[in-house]
Amino acid sequence: MNMVEIITQKKLGRPLTPEMIRTFVAGAADRSIPDYQLSALLMAIRLNGMTAEETTELTLAMRDSGDVADLSAIPGVKVDKHSTGGVGDTTTLVLAPLVAACGVPVAKMSGRGLGHTGGTLDKLESIPGFSVSLSEEAFVRQVQEIGLAVIGQTGTLAPADKTLYALRDVTATVDSLPLIASSIMSKKLASGADAIVLDVKTGSGAIMQTLEGSIELARAMVDIGTLAGKPVTAVVTGMAQPLGTHVGNALEVKDAIDVLSGRTKGDLLAVSLLLGSHMLMLAGAADTPAEGEAKLRRALESGAGLEKLRQMIRAQGGDPRVCDDLSLLPRAAVQRTVTVGREGWVAAMDTTALGLAAQAMGAGRIRKTDVLDYAVGFILPVRIGDHVTPDTPLCTLFARSEAEAETAEAAIRRAITIGETPVAPSPLWYAVVTRDGVVRAE
Repeated sequence: MNMVEIITQKKLGRPLTPEMIRTFVAGAADRSIPDYQLSALLMAIRLNGMTAEETTELTLAMRDSGDVADLSAIPGVKVDKHSTGGVGDTTTLVLAPLVAACGVPVAKMSGRGLGHTGGTLDKLESIPGFSVSLSEEAFVRQVQEIGLAVIGQTGTLAPADKTLYALRDVTATVDSLPLIASSIMSKKLASGADAIVLDVKTGSGAIMQTLEGSIELARAMVDIGTLAGKPVTAVVTGMAQPLGTHVGNALEVKDAIDVLSGRTKGDLLAVSLLLGSHMLMLAGAADTPAEGEAKLRRALESGAGLEKLRQMIRAQGGDPRVCDDLSLLPRAAVQRTVTVGREGWVAAMDTTALGLAAQAMGAGRIRKTDVLDYAVGFILPVRIGDHVTPDTPLCTLFARSEAEAETAEAAIRRAITIGETPVAPSPLWYAVVTRDGVVRAE
């Protein structure tokens, strides 16, 4: 199969055959096809799109370009969860222990942060001693023993996606819906789960910033799961502001522990319960979201969720005492609380800008090789719709130096709009998408 023929086919807006798709994916995986030809095809896909069948074929070909995890030795229905990325989005550290405490095994492979969004692995590695690198055998054994493990994706998982993902970033094809959907779903399908819950973000901090675009992405990924024979539920949730009040690796671990300890509630808990309830439903452990949420709340109130997190930290070499003594987490040299400075209402937030502010402090990566400072970041207690006065705390900064704290404060102030009239709080979720259709929030 000639690569020029494949490019021409898509350039003319014609669907690619399964043979064509598997040919170029194999060439992307083993790097036998030059980047300039792969880039030309990516742009043709960006301009002319793909059918649902093409997108599914692309996803399965990328899944099969490397190893596919075998989790069959773990009893029960294994349900994975994936977020399309956000700021202060610590749901995995909350819902994974709660779901496992309800008897549903959670065998999760997660990624690192790049750009304005945080990565689950980076957050976990801020716990002293915690290792995200386990062999597949050790990974399976840990889930068999305690029902929960969160590790990094192996280097042999969907290697074709790694090649295409890097090219998309430099060819202005990141925003192609079939390429986004196939990238996410190829890795999820290769991770070996029996069913998948997707958290598709929408708003100023999301990859798809419009609601209709986010719903379209959710439907595309649910369609892929359906055609691939995997049950998939997608929940479209808000990213018009950070989900949790803490932004930064160790700070987000603290936020998750505070939630699991019952000390704090709020949006992070609410979204974690929503996503977790759908995980329980896909696993057959609940018939309705209300029943699933009730089970999760019992695990929260009994302390079983926090104990499950403690067990996972111990099993993966971390210090489980952090669940009881937060001072064991990394601490920044400079800590400063700043106030709003005027009266009004919190009208809007540029969530991407807030994530970039944390990145500039050292909490995130600009390049994959950057070394993180786990201690830095900020706590942002204000929410859209809040009435504020000059003395209301805007944020508490955790920085490496006074100069970096000054820079972060200025960036955060620019990212938050204080208006003169009341505004409604930002919705937590907008729609649930399944193979049966879209149910929008009332």
